[in-house]
Amino acid sequence: MNKTTKNTHGSEMTDEDWFNLGKSDAWAGKPKVPPEQDAQAASMYDLGYSEGEIKHPPTQTPKAPQ
Repeated sequence: MNKTTKNTHGSEMTDEDWFNLGKSDAWAGKPKVPPEQDAQAASMYDLGYSEGEIKHPPTQTPKAPQ
């Protein structure tokens, strides 16, 4: 998962970077905004976003049942 792609801002990001960005955006409650010009990066972003919606961020602790 280390393929490097160019994003729209000209900086290089790996597939893992896109995956982590998607997950981070989901955890932060941000809208899903995958890159439009790169199908591979968009796919990795979507995958990360989907996983982020399922799992809680490491800084958030689930509420204990009462």
